[in-house]
Amino acid sequence: MDQRTLLITFTGPDRPGVTSRLFSVLSGFPVTIADIEQVVIRGRLTLGVLVAYAGGPSTGTGTTLGAMWTAVERVAEDLGMEVELSTGSLSKEQRRRGRLSVSVLGTTLQPAAIAGIAGRIAAAGANIDRIERLAQWPVTCIELSVSGANPDALRIELAAEAAAQEVDVAVQRTGLSRRAKRLVVMDVDSTLIQGEVIELLAAHAGCLEEVARVTEQAMRGELDFAQSLRRRVALLEGLPESVFEQVRQEVVLTPGARTLVRTLKRLDYRFAIVSGGFTQITDALVDELGIDYSAANVLEVVDGKLTGKVVGEIVDRPGKARALERFARAAGLPISQTVAIGDGANDLDMIAAAGLGIAFNAKPVVRQAADTSVSTPYLDSILYLLGISRDEVEAADAEDGALSPR
Repeated sequence: MDQRTLLITFTGPDRPGVTSRLFSVLSGFPVTIADIEQVVIRGRLTLGVLVAYAGGPSTGTGTTLGAMWTAVERVAEDLGMEVELSTGSLSKEQRRRGRLSVSVLGTTLQPAAIAGIAGRIAAAGANIDRIERLAQWPVTCIELSVSGANPDALRIELAAEAAAQEVDVAVQRTGLSRRAKRLVVMDVDSTLIQGEVIELLAAHAGCLEEVARVTEQAMRGELDFAQSLRRRVALLEGLPESVFEQVRQEVVLTPGARTLVRTLKRLDYRFAIVSGGFTQITDALVDELGIDYSAANVLEVVDGKLTGKVVGEIVDRPGKARALERFARAAGLPISQTVAIGDGANDLDMIAAAGLGIAFNAKPVVRQAADTSVSTPYLDSILYLLGISRDEVEAADAEDGALSPR
């Protein structure tokens, strides 16, 4: 038997009872519900209902459809709303395979940015099935549900458009894996916190300018990290051990860091930090934020003073990737369910190894290598890339009475 469809679209001022009135009327006819979508923007409702019914000359379709059509129009008139109705075939309404989530993020989103992104999606032969706003402040993020596209090809196309429009775009496969419990592994310096710990130490040693110059070269990938670290640490020789407490007080978390960690912990994510910095500082962050796993370098201290040496294996670029794998095993998770976040060349290996690699306010070489990048100053913007909305975050904070700063 031929299956036909009727798409009913109500638009108008939102008010209680619209959905119940419409479905009460539909319950009097031999139809089934094939799809429903509803959105409210600034008090204006758009409600779309796709109903399926049996077609064919022997079913009395014309009489039934006419009566239903009249009944639906009467409801719309009573509610002071507009209604559109269009018929089709159920086979044509099936969603295409290959569903992707495309997140578009910016401090502000201009119409030209959305036009550019949508144009690239259309040029790829794909379709936008649904659009949802995940955040409005302090950044704007919308999520597009896209079908019929090759994810790798679309990612390349949208990355070029994102650079042209000065927005961030992430392309991910939808499905259960996106909602599964994950492990987030994050760099510390200039990612979880603002600035570089070794430069805070260098300021106390009177060698900040020299250390900062070497740090920048290492971050750009111009110097081997282990070699550059030893060169910088050597300049700290003679500092008193008490400097660690002073530097702990000087460390400033990146805006949104507390919200990011707090929200992910609520969702049973595991959270880890891996740093080319030093345990004497990162251990305090672990305790303060409730972080599950950590790895960092250890500065040698003898007789209460820094010796200018690092003890044990250096946490460098390969070391960060090994730490990610170690943390994943400890959490009982496959690498595919890990997220790595960093900003410098030292983070490239772990970003490449993770299921999702995110460059946060990163150097160009890192942005090019990562799956996606975030260029806003707010670390909790990463939540939107994971499909978590600002409304959900604020609702959870209100329920728990969380008053912690971002």
